Amino acid sequence: MKNNIFLLGITIATLLSCSESTIDEEVLGTLVGTVIEGATGLPLENVQISTNPASSTVFSDENGNFVFDNILVDDYSVQAELDGFSAAFESVAITANTISNVAFELEPSSTTNDAPSQPVLIFPEDEQVGLDTQVEFAWDATDPENDDLDYTLQLRDGGTNEIQNFEISQDTTFVVNNLRLSTNYFWQVSATDGTNDPVTSTISSFTTLDSPSNPILFTRRIGGNNVIFSGSQDTGNNQTDINVLQITSETSNSFRPRRNSIVNRIAFLRTVGGETHLFTMSLAGEDVQQVTSSVPVVGFRQEEVRYAWAENGSKLYYANFDKLYSINTDGSGLEFLYQTSDGSFISEIDLPEITSNIVALKTNDINGYNVRIFTIDISSGVEQSVALESVPGAAGGIDISANGDTILYTYDVSGAENSNYRIFESRIFTYDIIADTTQAIDISTQLGENDLDTRFSPSEGNVIFTRVLNNPGAIPTIATFNIGNQQDLFILFTDGAKMADWESN
Repeated sequence: MKNNIFLLGITIATLLSCSESTIDEEVLGTLVGTVIEGATGLPLENVQISTNPASSTVFSDENGNFVFDNILVDDYSVQAELDGFSAAFESVAITANTISNVAFELEPSSTTNDAPSQPVLIFPEDEQVGLDTQVEFAWDATDPENDDLDYTLQLRDGGTNEIQNFEISQDTTFVVNNLRLSTNYFWQVSATDGTNDPVTSTISSFTTLDSPSNPILFTRRIGGNNVIFSGSQDTGNNQTDINVLQITSETSNSFRPRRNSIVNRIAFLRTVGGETHLFTMSLAGEDVQQVTSSVPVVGFRQEEVRYAWAENGSKLYYANFDKLYSINTDGSGLEFLYQTSDGSFISEIDLPEITSNIVALKTNDINGYNVRIFTIDISSGVEQSVALESVPGAAGGIDISANGDTILYTYDVSGAENSNYRIFESRIFTYDIIADTTQAIDISTQLGENDLDTRFSPSEGNVIFTRVLNNPGAIPTIATFNIGNQQDLFILFTDGAKMADWESN
């Protein structure tokens, strides 16, 4: 054994001395390894060693050692074969100017049953780019005796090196969801007939799309947490759930997404240690940055709370009980702006895109009622107009038009007030600020359901909103209709979708 170690040391030293040659250091590396018999630990000579992708074929020496010198940098499946023994496979990554190691323990073959063929990867194609976050993998393999084959799909995230193994029985396709955006993945498949050692495919790679062009953001609840998704509207084929992509992880409670097209960032709320804070992230869900810290976002029922981007994307407006604040998106410049005179909570905030100094607010008491929807001049704190007040029941979902002349909101016309904050017949209204009348316009048509969380489309010709039956436990959907033709209603997203935001690209 000492002789073996000495010889291997000489081999490695020789390889290291060769690293000073003129071969391109950016693309080449070295692979060394050993082969022993599993039962005895004795070295095996004349074992054929090959790689996939193909490089060269070498044979182990009397000490079981072998060397691939100046092998191209890549991810390889390495195979060891010797008559009378079951073939063995190992995966190894070759990096530039580095010696990589692999070791084999071969077991005597105890069966005449032939192993299945090496799986051939079909989809995704190697180095394919721009794939969605849901991918259906496909491959092919055969068995000489037509044995039933089971497969293992191994998927490695090239950014985090996280490896997932999926066991698939007698099927050559498998769907993986919730892949990360803008990420390079490596995958391979191994096949087994239950008798021979598994046979492993080559390694293939693909890259998911960089960032979604989807104009709509929304949330779904998964495993007790809100998760943010993006999606696209129908293009004329009357389809729902188009191009849905998951943006945030299921391990965090993230909700109320709002995109700002000027800075191409998404703001959202996230639960952190029992508090709710503002965060921003890229359109792909990367570069997550916490904005608030010392003064959290607090109001009546956290999922009912809304905040707003300032018009140029440099600030966010949010509330802490009865106080209104602004903060720079980098977390600096926290500024107190306004406080309600009666201690009522500021639950929702919105700003017009064009008109400056006007802020629309929704306030309510600790139970969610005694609602007021109004605008203020933020520089003076003076009220400008009142869209809703002195009515029983719940209201919310405020959105102010780009030029600040119309407020969109929802109101439960049943007037119900109860300890469970159960809403029975919430409908969508518009209020004309310029006319400044007490008469809002009901633009809903559906009875027996609640229309909630409404917002204008980018053109303000449509509204998007959450529609849900008024019975407890009902599953919400996101719908849209044309303001001038309420009968032209279309369901955009299903399966518990809510909290929609619709911004232009």
